[in-house]
Amino acid sequence: MEKWNQTSNDFILLGLFPPNGTGLILLLLISFIFLLASLGNSTMIHLIRMDPRLHTPMYILLSQLSLMDLMYISTTVPKMMFNFFSGQKGISFLGCWFQCFFFLTMAGSEGLLLCSMAYDRYVAICHPLHYPIRMSKRMCVKMIIGSWILGSTNSLAHTVYALHIPYCRSRVIDHFFCDVPAMLPLACMDTWVYEYLVFVSTSLFLLVPFLGITASYGRVLFVVYHMRSKEGRKKAFTTCSTHLTVVTFYYAPFVYTYLRPRNLRSPAEDKNMAVFYTILTPMLNPIIYSLRNKEVLGAMTRVFPIFSSKKK
Repeated sequence: MEKWNQTSNDFILLGLFPPNGTGLILLLLISFIFLLASLGNSTMIHLIRMDPRLHTPMYILLSQLSLMDLMYISTTVPKMMFNFFSGQKGISFLGCWFQCFFFLTMAGSEGLLLCSMAYDRYVAICHPLHYPIRMSKRMCVKMIIGSWILGSTNSLAHTVYALHIPYCRSRVIDHFFCDVPAMLPLACMDTWVYEYLVFVSTSLFLLVPFLGITASYGRVLFVVYHMRSKEGRKKAFTTCSTHLTVVTFYYAPFVYTYLRPRNLRSPAEDKNMAVFYTILTPMLNPIIYSLRNKEVLGAMTRVFPIFSSKKK
């Protein structure tokens, strides 16, 4: 393992790909995915902001998901690209702090937001008469603010602790961003208490919401199956399956990575799993929600006249 000056507070990121031709091709692919994710999420935010027909709780929550995904992928990929093309591997202590904080904030906030989106669909399908009361715009705003506050508070606590651990070994992080579990093996103190807190935090922000979403959609699918309207049943099923696809891509790799004991994990596997929730999911979300949603496609023709002219 590469040695690092013990008098420095900076870290070294080994990255995701080897510095060769194969690594260059894979990084160019990641760069293309980054551009798609940035364009797709920015477009989704713009559509929902500009089209009054999308000013409903469902789409307001979706716009926040796009914002979180945009910040998510921007936290990790640009630095990885810069290090690869510049031939550098270093990241400053402050840069590592910002990566930890924003990554953990987006992870916790997005997990709670997906749970709010599932609740929105649950009320809309299972209790449609109560929807205007249970999912008013005021309630929607409270859910969004609550997700951001809880996510950032949890993130601040983990970031402050992780970057105050005495690192007396090499400062080489075998990852492509400053991920707390990847930094813990570098500490010169026993971190089992903190690892237990990571397990608890992951359970509260990811596992519990995931189980709640699964249970709520079980009820939703039961109601959808017994709908009399074929068109309504098809629309509800499409909405549910779309959200479940997003949830699975996001939660499954996260839970698999963070709830396993350290002795069952490997740096290579952790990095590969991180690609799903830091890079692929932010790209897939706007594609899945736009291509399978007639209202979003309709908004595109209204907000961007070029699409309506082509359609004609």
